[in-house]
Amino acid sequence: MTNWINTVSRDHVLLGVRGRFTQAGHGKAEPLRRVARGDWIIFYSPRLEYPDGAPLQAFTAIGQVVDDEPYQAELSADVMPWRRNVDFLASTETPIRPLIDDLEFIENKQRWGYRFRFGLFAIGDSDFARIRGAMTGTPVGARTIGQTIEETL
Repeated sequence: MTNWINTVSRDHVLLGVRGRFTQAGHGKAEPLRRVARGDWIIFYSPRLEYPDGAPLQAFTAIGQVVDDEPYQAELSADVMPWRRNVDFLASTETPIRPLIDDLEFIENKQRWGYRFRFGLFAIGDSDFARIRGAMTGTPVGARTIGQTIEETL
């Protein structure tokens, strides 16, 4: 299982949460082909709205992929983005700034925003647990429902 961060404006994240899906790379299929059933995705929103909304810089949703392959949604004859189905957790929008110093995937703390320019990227288990804990109130290292004792060791 892989943990991902998907960089998406908040307005697009909210559409995905309502529709129980995610897109990546402005609807491209290739990034979503790297994602597998059971993978977790944390959504980071640099802005409130795409493309020029006010800055937000917060983690805005978290969910788990529940399908096996990307599929195309037909929004119009010209707009057919690729998607993956996601079950979202109840969570609280969480500003990134208080977490920056503790996140391993952000190597250069002075230029922390650079990492998010890659859209969809993988992160380690400890970073995932730290962000998930901040968003859901689950302490880092706590077992989750369905997680065995062996998985926590």
